[in-house]
Amino acid sequence: MSRHSTPRPATARRGRPLSGTARVPGDKSISHRSILLGALAAGETRVTGLLEGEDVMRTGDAMRAMGARVDKAGDEWIVQGVGNGCLLEAPGPLDFGNAGTGSRLTMGLVGTYHMKTTFTGDASLSKRPMGRVLDPLRLMGVQVLDAAPGDRMPLTLEGPRIAAPISYRVPMASAQVKSAVLLAGLNTPGVTTVIEPVMTRDHTERMLKGFGAEIEVETDAGGVRHIRLQGQGTLSGRTIQVPGDPSSAAFPLVAALIVPGSDVTIENVLMNRTRTGLIDTLLEMGASIELLDRRDAGGEEVADLRVRSSELRGVTVPAERAPFMIDEYPVLAVAASFAEGETRMEGVEELRVKESDRLAAVARGLEANGVECEEGRDTLLVRGRPGGRGLGGGMVETHLDHRIAMSFLILGLAAEKPVSIDDRSMIATSFPEFLDMMAGLGAEIG
Repeated sequence: MSRHSTPRPATARRGRPLSGTARVPGDKSISHRSILLGALAAGETRVTGLLEGEDVMRTGDAMRAMGARVDKAGDEWIVQGVGNGCLLEAPGPLDFGNAGTGSRLTMGLVGTYHMKTTFTGDASLSKRPMGRVLDPLRLMGVQVLDAAPGDRMPLTLEGPRIAAPISYRVPMASAQVKSAVLLAGLNTPGVTTVIEPVMTRDHTERMLKGFGAEIEVETDAGGVRHIRLQGQGTLSGRTIQVPGDPSSAAFPLVAALIVPGSDVTIENVLMNRTRTGLIDTLLEMGASIELLDRRDAGGEEVADLRVRSSELRGVTVPAERAPFMIDEYPVLAVAASFAEGETRMEGVEELRVKESDRLAAVARGLEANGVECEEGRDTLLVRGRPGGRGLGGGMVETHLDHRIAMSFLILGLAAEKPVSIDDRSMIATSFPEFLDMMAGLGAEIG
């Protein structure tokens, strides 16, 4: 979203049951990594199903600025890579807009190059802490020449002549930090090791292997993962089919569960076990979710989901599940608003450093629409009201956060009174087709 665009409010209201088939855009995590690794590989990488949201397009722009070719031909994106170790210094700042994943992963990728790179972003991204990525890069010899207070954007990195391989224990459950260190290791001699006490989404490890990197993953007796990457190897272009994003599938999925009489099928959804925390939780709550035609697509499991409206009951979501569903808590809170009893979400402090303070934004949005909730430092408790009796009627502040915007529009589809959001513009960063897809299922959003 442009930082100068005029806010465009939207309102969702209760209507007829939702029905039909939906296909969500390609997975955002895999889309970013397809462009990044394709740009570093020797030869051509061909990608189908790429998420064409603004965030991923910014990653493509950054790779073009450093020498790769990124073009669309029909339904395919074709990336002509420069070869590992051969990125060029960008002629100007890399503007990542709202893309937290793209910016942090690219910092890792270019940090170990002996050149200067400046990173900028929109108002939302400029508030997000980058220190968690910069700290391990500093250990590898990367200098942060300039940064806004608190290691925030705009910031400029300069890499060393020769980077030092490190063994780094990730201090929080963050796939972005893990991935940034591994990507930095690609241009570093020797073995870079990431020690991951709590497993997070593993697309980087899988895709590095697919592109030909020497990488091994070992899990010790305590369940701690040790990921070792041999630096300065050759990556080769490949063909990638990007499966549907489970974080995007979450919205039509929850809508179908809470709008009475609904029956919706969502096609081609990624079922990687590090991404299915929301589905696991909803099944515990009594959701009718049927997994159809489970199959392999480019090394990742995918399935079609048939979802029917269900009477949900509150559960406790344990902290150890948070890394597997961190982006889905806002829409889980919406589902919990219609469940019998209390739903308690634990260990969700990571939500405070997303596109907005998502924990506070969710709690304020729920309160504005008559949902009883309690926000703790790292917890959220939601008291549900089956049937949505008395819910709705509020205006939700989105704080430039696409997931807050989409989650509360879903709330409005089942609440007794309409629900409005202050701006829909930023939905395009991750899910440009959202409004059309929901309308196709029968949703009333305008």
